Order: sequence, then structure tokens, then C-alpha cells
Amino acid sequence: MEKDFLEHGLNFNRRRFLSRLSLGLGSAALGSLLVPDLFSGTSSDSGFEAGIPHFAPKAKRVIYLFQNGAPSQLELFDYKPKLREMMGQDLPSSIRGNQRLTGMTANQSAFPMVGSFADFKQYGESRNWISDLLPYTAKVVDDICVIRSMHTEAINHDPALTFFQTGAQQGNRPSMGSWLSYGLGSENKNLPSFTVLLSKGKQGNNQGVYSKLWSSGFLDSIHQGVQFSSGDDPVLYLRDPDGMNKYERRKFLDQLSQLNQISYEEFGDPEISTKIQQYEMAYRMQTAVPEIMDLSKEPDDIIKLYGSDSMTPGTFAANCLLARKLSENGVRFVQLYHQGWDHHGNLPSDIASQAKEVDQASAALITDLKQRGLLDETLVIWGGEFGRTNYSQGSWTAENYGRDHHPRCFSIWMAGGGIKPGISYGETDEFGYNIIKDPVHVHDFQATILNQLGLNHEKLIFKHLGRRYRLTDVSGKVINDILA
Repeated sequence: MEKDFLEHGLNFNRRRFLSRLSLGLGSAALGSLLVPDLFSGTSSDSGFEAGIPHFAPKAKRVIYLFQNGAPSQLELFDYKPKLREMMGQDLPSSIRGNQRLTGMTANQSAFPMVGSFADFKQYGESRNWISDLLPYTAKVVDDICVIRSMHTEAINHDPALTFFQTGAQQGNRPSMGSWLSYGLGSENKNLPSFTVLLSKGKQGNNQGVYSKLWSSGFLDSIHQGVQFSSGDDPVLYLRDPDGMNKYERRKFLDQLSQLNQISYEEFGDPEISTKIQQYEMAYRMQTAVPEIMDLSKEPDDIIKLYGSDSMTPGTFAANCLLARKLSENGVRFVQLYHQGWDHHGNLPSDIASQAKEVDQASAALITDLKQRGLLDETLVIWGGEFGRTNYSQGSWTAENYGRDHHPRCFSIWMAGGGIKPGISYGETDEFGYNIIKDPVHVHDFQATILNQLGLNHEKLIFKHLGRRYRLTDVSGKVINDILA
């Protein structure tokens, strides 16, 4: 009885204490709305102060052109003439070793090697090998760093894609964009710090893209990615309902904020404060978003640079142009997903179509940022979740074949943001099956991205359920050899 009375008294005193602080809390909430990162907070467990980089950054923002479905490195970036010489011969067991295979090829009686149907040439002062399927990328080869030695443990699409975006193969972890939002805050109070754009290829298998890939996980939901669509409402529920004007919307939000503040004082749930910030962000976005989404004012030379598809909402080209606009307006992390790279069969025709859809706009983004003086402070990334096997999946001919998943080695490229331009990093064997020089793990890749934005991946941590989490989990090292 006495214990219950004491507990009741403590709870009563806590409520009175919070009620007395209501004006102070209200002022703090207002300050966080006017200056979003003013009260971004610190973690006493990690010593990390959110909103402040650990050291001088090379990049301010990231544009990630994710090619969902895993493009074949052997048709695009990793030139292997040996595969053409040995066309149709079985892959030596000494090369394949005991590598894990997917259920789609594990029971094949043979693993016939197939060389690329596409030719390669050396381009630029760097003399980097680039496929004929990527003529526009070849023109900017001296501005990009091609990494040919990426590797991952994940062998299926969903866990591999999730691993790249969150640092874990399971879900419910913060995505890379959310970590950057948490670590660095926003540059523009009228726009979210993390946005997502989706597009699909006209051919090939469209592997799924799920909202968990831009989730904030256990971080405050203010850090989750905001998806932009190509419809009349680029951000759902942003527009005022019918019959409500701007003045009524403002009055409604003020009253809703008061109710939320009462709930916060009662329960102390930080997500209530996050909701207040989200409502206010949506209100400010009503003015900023329509202007940014309007591509009609772009000059003709820019439209020509990105290609005619850039004027068709929802295409990869339009999303690249939109990514530039979002980035130059202070969005910290712009994530593009382009589906259609899962080429288990009919690879020659499908990858040619897919490459044509993305090549011009990808290169245009580099050129556009460079001529605006923004490439040095913007890190651009292009690549998928794993690579493709050097042998054919199922039956094959020299003109038609498919490739299975291959996590052991694959290629991506990076540009700007303090990355050395015009270089190639890492090397695979003559069969394009194993890495023989400078392997780069997914966590190394993530650590390097954070490093370029002034964040030490070992210090950017968040304590959740008794454990200290970070994007790179318990591994990862910065790839210093590719840094300018």
C-alpha cells in the first residue's frame, strides 16, 4: 500500500514538473521548427553530436543511381577477352571452388563460359575500358572512378539490396540516407534531407523495391526517405484538401501542434515531437516542391544533354534531372532506383535496351553538375546489388544467353565528392570470377561514403535496445586509395 502511494506520488510530481516546463518545451519545439538542426541532440553513450561532422567534409550531398536487379559487369565495365576465347567451355572447378550458387544454377550439369556480346574500347586519358553499350559514359570516363572489385555475402536480390542500403541483410535498420540525415541534418528547412525517386526499365525483370529501403529504422522518423512520384501529387497528401485554403491549413496545424504538445507532456514520447516537425515540413514543402518538380523551365541545352526522355515524368532521365535540382537545393541524399537489370535470360537484347535508357542521363548528370561547379561537393554513385556469373544460366548461344547472380565480384562507379577521377580500382582474374587485387566490401564502400561527408563510420552510432548500431555494423574500412 505504502509502495503504491509512493509510486503514485512520484508520477504525480513528474507530471507537475513537466507541466511547469511546458512553456520551455514549447519554446524548444518552436526553435527546432525554425532551425531544424538546432536541437538535433547528442548521444551520451557515443559522444556523437548530431548535425556536426567529425572532420572537414569533401562532399555535402550524395546522388545514388541504384541499378536494381544487378547489371552484368562483364557486359559493361569488366573487359574479359579470355571468356570469348573459351566460349562454351566449362568453367574450371579450380576457379569456381566451393562458391555458393543460387538454386537457379546449382543443379546445372555444366557451367559454360560466355564472353560479352558487346565490344569494349579504351577511352580518355585514363584509358579505362568501357563497353560499347555505354557511349555516353565513355565520354565522362575521366571524371569517374570505376571500382571493379566490389563483393558481398548476399546472393539474392532482396537481402543484397537491403545490405547495400542499410548495412544489414535483414530489414528494420536505418537506410544510408537516414544515417546521413541523422548525422548531418538538413541543408534546406523547406525540403526533406532524404528523397527517393523510382523508375522502371522497358524490358527485363523488374525486381521489387520496397519502402523498407528508405526507412529510418530505429532513428526518429523525421529521418526517413520521402518518396517523390511522377503523378499530379509528387508527394502524397501534401496538397491541401478540397475546401481548405492556406490560412485554414496554418490554423489547423497550430491547433494540432498544441494537442501534440499536450500529448508530449503527458507521455514524453519523442516521436510526438517528430510528428510536429513532419507536419511543419509538409507545410513548407507545399511551396518548395512544385517549383522543383517543374522541369519546363530547364533550358533547351540541358534537355538535350539529358535526352528527350527527361521531359517524361517517371523516367530515369527525368529522375536524374530532378535529382540535380533536389541536390542543388540542399537535399542531403537523393536515392534513385531503376529497375530492370535482372537478366537471367535474353541478356544481350535486354541489357542493350536497359543501358540505352540510363547511359545518357547518367553521364549528363556528371556533366551538368560539373559545369555548375557542383560535382566537387556532390558524390555520385552508379551500381547494383551484386554482379553476374561468367557462365550462362541454362542453354546458350553466342548471340543469346543469361547470367545468374554473382556476389563474389562486380563493378560500380563513383564520381565527384573528393573521389579520384579517371581511375580504375581493383582487379578480377582473367575469367572475371574472383577478385585478385584490392577487394572492396559493401561496408568498405559505406565507410568511404560517410568519410567523404565528414563522418567517421565507427563514431556515427545510435544506441538501440542496449546495442550500439552503425551503418557499417562491426566492420568496414575507408578506401583511401580512391580518395583525391
